[in-house]
Amino acid sequence: MTLTSSPTSTSTSNVGGSVLTNLSVAELYERALAEGNGTIAAEGPLVVYTGKHTGRSPKDKFVVREPWSQDKVWWGDVNHEISEANYDRLRARLMRYLEDRELYAQDLYVGAHEAHRRSLRVYTETAWASIFARNLFRVPPREALASFEPNFTIIDVPSFEADPATEGTRSGTAILLHLQRMEIIIVGTKYAGEIKKAAFTVMNYLLPDEGVLPMHSSINVGERGDACVFFGLSGTGKTTLSADPNRSLIGDDEHGWGEGYTFNFEGGCYAKTIRLSPMYEPDIFATTKRFGTILENVDIDPLTRELDLDSERFTENTRAAYPLQYIGNADPTGVAPGPNNVVFLTADAFGVLPPISRLTREQAAYHFISGYTAKLAGTEVGVKEPTATFSAGFGAPFLPRHPGEYARMLTDRLERYDVPVWLVNTGWTGGPYGTGERMNIAHTRNMVRAALHGELDGVETVEDPVFRLQVPVRVPGVPDEVLVPRNTWQDQAAFDRTARRLAAMFHVNFAKYADGVPEAVRDAGPATNDADVTAVHEEMIRAAGDTPAG
Repeated sequence: MTLTSSPTSTSTSNVGGSVLTNLSVAELYERALAEGNGTIAAEGPLVVYTGKHTGRSPKDKFVVREPWSQDKVWWGDVNHEISEANYDRLRARLMRYLEDRELYAQDLYVGAHEAHRRSLRVYTETAWASIFARNLFRVPPREALASFEPNFTIIDVPSFEADPATEGTRSGTAILLHLQRMEIIIVGTKYAGEIKKAAFTVMNYLLPDEGVLPMHSSINVGERGDACVFFGLSGTGKTTLSADPNRSLIGDDEHGWGEGYTFNFEGGCYAKTIRLSPMYEPDIFATTKRFGTILENVDIDPLTRELDLDSERFTENTRAAYPLQYIGNADPTGVAPGPNNVVFLTADAFGVLPPISRLTREQAAYHFISGYTAKLAGTEVGVKEPTATFSAGFGAPFLPRHPGEYARMLTDRLERYDVPVWLVNTGWTGGPYGTGERMNIAHTRNMVRAALHGELDGVETVEDPVFRLQVPVRVPGVPDEVLVPRNTWQDQAAFDRTARRLAAMFHVNFAKYADGVPEAVRDAGPATNDADVTAVHEEMIRAAGDTPAG
């Protein structure tokens, strides 16, 4: 099957499969309902369910090894390689599978800055995924569609499965990137986040050659034109903190930083909705009541169609995909100045990192390469244990190049433009998860606003003895006792043990990058001792040995 499309309606491929191109959201709603692939909730969003895949499948993502890109790709645990022969074998079988099937296509842009923008064509098997793509990427003016030519293509067919025995994949699920052909194939998973992150991966590969640092970040801008970049992994607060009613939103997840400017890659947001608060996150909450929003795996009442955003019935990773303009203070241009501040976000479920601290240049490089947050393990006999997660560049699964390349670009910009960097912990205080409580979001907002407004410049600080971070002793609107985490624990000896253990985890993780960074960056990590590092290393080896293959 040769996938082709016309600007505005139905076209037919040269081997029989039809492609419905650039349909409106309303028509795609109708088709999704007719397909049995969606339910309209009470206020109008389309609720869909993604089956067994309720998140990304990073072990099933492969990059084709071919001469054009192979020397630039960071091969290994993140970028698994697949041969071009296996890619072609799977692709040919997929094209035969699609010969008598109907697909949807959307012609879209990735990148708000015209100098770095790419044209993207997204083929999807389901109508709701076509809405998802239209919501998440940038919709071209209608007059641009007549001459639209894609720079790269995504083909998303969940009902088709790869054959591991003959096509070199790990399972029937596969996300395959061919960087020379600029083509992405996604099969065996309905989770639409794969579409979004595959496009991000392509931009992460291309933009460093154009002098642009791609960033897994959100950006907002104040009234004075002061931009702030928020780096962070999923669940750390990028979307929540960037949706500040007092600042314009550029975007919530994927951006580029060029020479004196930043820009959004996307035209929409993909926000977590679990326990979304109408009080603390009113703009995001309002999007769950809008026609056009796609809600993934959100529980609803079968009679009233009211949403239950607190429910984890299908997954904790419930999501809303909506156009950026659904946020009232969103900047329609998607372009902003270079940042005046950079914030690294972490949700530390161990409860030992300070809620806010200022980083030196060397510490900024160390924490960027570390990309730390903590996730919660599944429930087992009523016990939940935090698990440290380190993701280089705060987005390792989406980095096709070595993290050191992105880190060098970041530190160069921080130095040249004299940009302060803040580490903000949106996780736990008063103890680890299960004992302490989540940071008060109002306190976190006050800390971030104080940093952005310069209210922490010159404020007295104390050094955290383990993480060696400079912690302000006073922040407007925040109780003083919250700022030093050890003071919030009833059992301070337990705090000391937990802090040392997390510090050792940092050291064990950073060892894989140590040879490629300056000595000053290696020395910018937490203070620890050999015994703690050895104990954690042995603990991680045992845990890896207990993990089932695959």
